[in-house]
Amino acid sequence: MATETTEQSPPADQVQSLSISEPQADDQPSSSSNPTTSLSLEEKYQIVRSVAEECIQEDELRNLLAHKTEPICYDGFEPSGRMHIAQGVMKTINVNKLTSAGCRVKIWIADWFAQLNNKMGGDLKKIETIGRYMIEIWRAAGMNLDTGKVEFLWSSKEINARAHEYWPRVMDIARKNKLPRIIRCSQIMGRTEQDELTAAQILYPCMQCADIFFLQADICQLGMDQRKVNMLAREYCDDIKKKNKPIILSHHMLPGLQQGQEKMSKSDVTSSIFMEDEEAEVNLKIKKAYCPPNVVDGNPCMEYVKYLILPWFNEFSVERTEKNGGNKTFKTFEELAADYESGELHPADLKSALSKALNKILEPVRAHFKNDKAAKQLLQSVKDARAYE
Repeated sequence: MATETTEQSPPADQVQSLSISEPQADDQPSSSSNPTTSLSLEEKYQIVRSVAEECIQEDELRNLLAHKTEPICYDGFEPSGRMHIAQGVMKTINVNKLTSAGCRVKIWIADWFAQLNNKMGGDLKKIETIGRYMIEIWRAAGMNLDTGKVEFLWSSKEINARAHEYWPRVMDIARKNKLPRIIRCSQIMGRTEQDELTAAQILYPCMQCADIFFLQADICQLGMDQRKVNMLAREYCDDIKKKNKPIILSHHMLPGLQQGQEKMSKSDVTSSIFMEDEEAEVNLKIKKAYCPPNVVDGNPCMEYVKYLILPWFNEFSVERTEKNGGNKTFKTFEELAADYESGELHPADLKSALSKALNKILEPVRAHFKNDKAAKQLLQSVKDARAYE
């Protein structure tokens, strides 16, 4: 076991959010204002199902929503590095959708996991600083935290408080699985089965699987890259004869900006737009982004509109001269895709509109970290922790 302060959890006064000004109503994700009480079962199902590219299993999800008023959804993140829009904007959209449908969301701040995965050089204090910075970004971006349905939980603190529950579960999962099955889960850490894994990284999947039961999660709402460990949890339910398995909602992984980049990466600045990027930086990155004419599939700019802009604003507005077709507002992705494939919408016009929409989403975040003294100090602490490298 490491000799540094791994047994310490962040002080309570550090976990609390800094004060922030509320973003303007027009800049809030559209799903944040839906009243839960007026929704039918089918409406709740459609909202919850919409956050995922894949659902395992849909009939289980319908049954859960029919019989449990406030299902518990589990999400989590390793505090490491800067936050890109795939993590910042998409998580805000998804969490707001889930709470609007009546779900409670437990967001697991996986500080110990980041240490196991050697993020920030394994320095827990730096990891904790990054965790507080990330929570602050989601608040500034418009994640609906005022209803009391979203709870941020530090893994170090929660595991220490209930160690007698947590570690026996981890050990049981480890006993019931062969090493190759655990190694297949290495994707969840951004690793491959061919990587030379440390013993800590073998422990990691067993712990993440245990998290699901520790948090009493009904739904695992994570990216497609976390699918293997979520499936491990369902398989473990068979081992222990547990009838109600966690339902898996795996959301889409946004591609990087350049051709062939399957997902945004914090370590590759050419692949990502970050949540506190300046307006000019966003414009330049989108201008240089891969965006082949008449091609929708594998086009990152089209994906950003589909998964970020349309869910946020419920529309996508393109401003053009009359000579180039005039202004047009798209209400559905199918309508946008048809215009783009036919050549009616030019890549330059798509990029210009995309940049404008992204900057509208990001402006409250930029303003918050510039104008709020405590937030500015936190951001400086993040930079001092060398998270920008």
